[in-house]
Amino acid sequence: MKSSEVDAYIEEFDGDIKVRLETMRSIVKEVAPEAVESMGYGMPAYKLKGKPLVYFAAFPNHIGFYATPNGHEAFKAEFAPYKQGKGSVQFPHDQELPLELIRRVVTFRTKTSDR
Repeated sequence: MKSSEVDAYIEEFDGDIKVRLETMRSIVKEVAPEAVESMGYGMPAYKLKGKPLVYFAAFPNHIGFYATPNGHEAFKAEFAPYKQGKGSVQFPHDQELPLELIRRVVTFRTKTSDR
């Protein structure tokens, strides 16, 4: 049921943005297959053992990625080239998604999501 909500969210987008969202979703599912997928705060959300893992969402100029509470601090140096907000990082649509970085952040969060 919940995954269908994420399907519907992704279907709202076209072209490259849709592909970027599908790619983010695939990475999370690959790295954390046991994570529960749902919608949270209006965006695809993943929880592991009942705790937030990561969230992501499409915006007009970027994909927002949220790896709170500790993912942003742990990857501060690697996130430095990107615009950031409190607990978020923005991957601009005019740049390639940093797939390996995203994969490493999700892996890190799977090991620390209960903290």
